[in-house]
Amino acid sequence: MALTLRSSTSFLSPVDPTSKLLHKPADEAQPCCVAVPPAPGRRPRALRAAAAAATSPATGRAPAEAGELLHGGGADQHHGLPRGGVPVYVMLPLDTVGPGGQLSRQRALAASLMALRGAGVEGVMVDVWWGVVEREGPGRYDWEAYAELVRMVERAGLRLQAVMSFHQCGGNVGDTCNIPLPPWVLEEMSSNPDIVYTDRSGRRNPEYISLGCDTLPVLKGRTPIQVYTDYMRSFRERFRDYLGNVIAEIQVGMGPCGELRYPSYPEANGTWRFPGIGEFQCYDKYMRASLEAAAVAAGHQEWGRGGPHDAGEYKQMPDDTGFFRREGTWSTEYGHFFLAWYSGMLLEHGDRVLAAAEAVFGGTGATLSAKVAGIHWHYRTRSHAAELTAGYYNTRDRDGYAPIARMLAKRGAVLNFTCMEMKDEQQPKHASCSPELLVQQVKTAASAAGVELAGENALERYDEAAFSQVASTARGAGLAAFTYLRMNKTLFDGDNWRQFVSFVRAMADGGARPALPRCDTGHSDLYVGFLDAAKKSKAPEAEGAATAAAL
Repeated sequence: MALTLRSSTSFLSPVDPTSKLLHKPADEAQPCCVAVPPAPGRRPRALRAAAAAATSPATGRAPAEAGELLHGGGADQHHGLPRGGVPVYVMLPLDTVGPGGQLSRQRALAASLMALRGAGVEGVMVDVWWGVVEREGPGRYDWEAYAELVRMVERAGLRLQAVMSFHQCGGNVGDTCNIPLPPWVLEEMSSNPDIVYTDRSGRRNPEYISLGCDTLPVLKGRTPIQVYTDYMRSFRERFRDYLGNVIAEIQVGMGPCGELRYPSYPEANGTWRFPGIGEFQCYDKYMRASLEAAAVAAGHQEWGRGGPHDAGEYKQMPDDTGFFRREGTWSTEYGHFFLAWYSGMLLEHGDRVLAAAEAVFGGTGATLSAKVAGIHWHYRTRSHAAELTAGYYNTRDRDGYAPIARMLAKRGAVLNFTCMEMKDEQQPKHASCSPELLVQQVKTAASAAGVELAGENALERYDEAAFSQVASTARGAGLAAFTYLRMNKTLFDGDNWRQFVSFVRAMADGGARPALPRCDTGHSDLYVGFLDAAKKSKAPEAEGAATAAAL
């Protein structure tokens, strides 16, 4: 296997702060090439060297000089991307900081960060879990593991997207660990179950606090909005010196999976299965009280007795229900009333949380962003059932994303949208999917509102087709950034890594998708390939080689 590394900051030897190499443009940096025949089950020698260089035996930290040189890069620094280039970030593993507040697999993480930097990646994204940081009690914040992570990111010459994750981890697509909300919040849930979202059958969902009680003191005397604000303010004070330079972006979680939506399609315990329509989440007492008041104000008190009775169940299809079928209840006067109220409550929640974030992080230099889910199934139907239950009032006759985009523009936040890697032709026909039309609609809404659009892939993909689709979307949508899901051992496997490096380069070039030569020894930023790939019988070490350490 051949490994080629190219980086303006060498991580194979200690950094000399006087070296002119550190101050050269990236395209003038001297490449460092290492040919490595790894033993079975072991990571390549260059990555072991990277891990060794990233830590010192005495302190477990990089030489101070490197950190000093990289600190304070400035919010507008983009590693020399050409005009029109799209910076690529990579999501770190969900358990990078575990439930007990410990930073996981530090040497492997340090080596992986260096590899990403060598590939031309702009930075990484991490979930800053509420359930971890404030686990000891209200107002007691433990930032230490995240502080060490920020220092590691800085030493690697990368930038950080920090997600204020006010939701639990576990029970959704891609969740590989379990991180619940803080124990003291769970205690409040036990004594008052109505502070969490509830469906028509009374099933409670502990992923996120119900927006129905946003402004009520249900959390040990504080409102959820106050709790989120205090949390963000503590983060700002702890990381003040890094905001706007190392910490480039604050993504504000506003619902399950950190997305602005209702938990309408939970996978836990088999509750929902693709391509089910999901269910409305408006049956806790706070949401019901709001609905009742809205119905009285509309002159139809009877509309406030609960959500639609004919909306079906999680796994059903639109035509199986009276509400979502072609000319169903969704298109009646009552349907318009209910959907406007339901989606309006979500918009108000998003505005409240982002207003708090804007007040806390305004003037720090860090960009604010919010994530909107790419719910592409049943998009080709009239009712767009799955979007409606999630809180997006988007139908054949109504644009549900324009109001969201305007709300984000009001708060100066970037609209981060998922499913950028998907193509219509890859989806099952019975699900009436259209991720491509959906992305186009969101792009149009963002453009009209004057809000920047960023993207993510919804599912883990390593194939050329997915990367090409993202690059094509980036060209057409003018993405502000793209965050790749996710860093793991599979990403660093030879062919996957080669595809990823080519993709990062294409995004830096504005979405052009050049092919890398099979054995590139001078032009890729970090290329991993097999010299003996053409052989019918591969060497044992080549078959399962991975460049990341025990992720």
